[in-house]
Amino acid sequence: MITSELWRGKRFAVLGLARSGAATVAALVASGAQVTAWDGDEVKRNQFLPREPGEGDRSPSANGGGGTTAVVSPSPGPLRLAALATSPAEAGEDLTLADPETIDLTGFDGLIVSPGVPINRHPVAAKARAAGVPITGDIELFAQARAELPPHKVVGITGTNGKSTTTALVHHILQTAGVPSLMGGNIGLPILDQEPLPAGGVYVLELSSYQIDLTFSLDCDVAVLLNITPDHLDRYDGFDAYAAAKARLFAMQSPSHKAIISIADDASAKIARSLSAKGEALTKIAPGFCMDQSRWPQLQGPHNAANALAAINVCESLGVSNADIDRGLESFVGLDHRMQTVAVKHGVAYVNDSKATNPESAAPALGSFERIHWILGGQAKTDSLDPCAPHFGHVVRAYTIGEAGPMFADLLKDRVPVQISGTLDAAVAEAAAQAQAGDTVLLAPVCASFDQFSDFEARGRAFVQAVEALA
Repeated sequence: MITSELWRGKRFAVLGLARSGAATVAALVASGAQVTAWDGDEVKRNQFLPREPGEGDRSPSANGGGGTTAVVSPSPGPLRLAALATSPAEAGEDLTLADPETIDLTGFDGLIVSPGVPINRHPVAAKARAAGVPITGDIELFAQARAELPPHKVVGITGTNGKSTTTALVHHILQTAGVPSLMGGNIGLPILDQEPLPAGGVYVLELSSYQIDLTFSLDCDVAVLLNITPDHLDRYDGFDAYAAAKARLFAMQSPSHKAIISIADDASAKIARSLSAKGEALTKIAPGFCMDQSRWPQLQGPHNAANALAAINVCESLGVSNADIDRGLESFVGLDHRMQTVAVKHGVAYVNDSKATNPESAAPALGSFERIHWILGGQAKTDSLDPCAPHFGHVVRAYTIGEAGPMFADLLKDRVPVQISGTLDAAVAEAAAQAQAGDTVLLAPVCASFDQFSDFEARGRAFVQAVEALA
């Protein structure tokens, strides 16, 4: 894991103990920090309790599920959390489980929150600010630790859509070229949970606006902006504030470090214009650039042409040869839940694009197939499907699910045949019954998943299971 002497002897509160939060606690404790950690989910809290002589017993000092504080002392045994890879005694400081909302934060050196914590409205944010405690995230901790790592470079990739594919593609091309690299941030393993790269390595980070909000000193050697379209507006005071969050990635850069920006939308173009002083360190990707994608089986469609062009520019700026870039593009296998063909049954293709959580990201999938049985719905981010409208001619029938199902059925009823399926299992079964050989059953939900699933990955896995269950 990545640790730092900067954190030794300091006091941190960590709110949110899913993957990145758990890795943050592990890194801080291993660095000799005193950590107070909390999650509303008791299961996530319990991973930090010490193992008693009877497996599954709690520490004598731990309160039950209704309590808000439990001290993990240096005895009687190692922590359950495998990521710590050390005993509490070796870690030095005690680990305390306590809700930051219920304790005095005076004297803490930082509040580390999960990107999922809405700091624009969560009461703990106001409490931390009142106590003069900085609110940051695990990416900021990585930025602080960089000076102690072997010489390396960092690529930061943001944008509303295409971040994961572009991040994975850059990582794959680097691996193909023999360059040591890791990908993290909003994809893969938490960055603090990974072993430091050797000298000459490249950390490739997918960065959401939430993560950028919690980061203040990440000076990317290469920073990339793919696009900005309306999304996550419940966390921002309007679209301009959301765009400004993306722009902060470049504000943290040294003037000579590379910025690569697609200028296909007005908000991104405006950010590019604001960086004109970077001169040759700024690369603008113009819309409509034609590329031969015939040799890249997992990078089809105009959206993937844009993703590929961004990845090519990144890798060229890192000194990767054109031959290695070509080999990486040709051998890239794509990502689960992103235009993923999971099966072909009776001539019908089943495509999982569960990551398409807004209309702009769903539109490219709708434009990629001729006859589509479209499954959409979930927890709506918008009451408009206008970005998808140019491709409605490809939709044979739509099947709506989840909270947004009735609303989307009403929006579509005069434009395409539509039925309210309610659940994903029902939609897959109904689409399979209607589809003919040559058709595509496409999950491109246009929505968040949280009404029926824990995340978009769980939704994608449920789609795969429903397809596998078909005769």
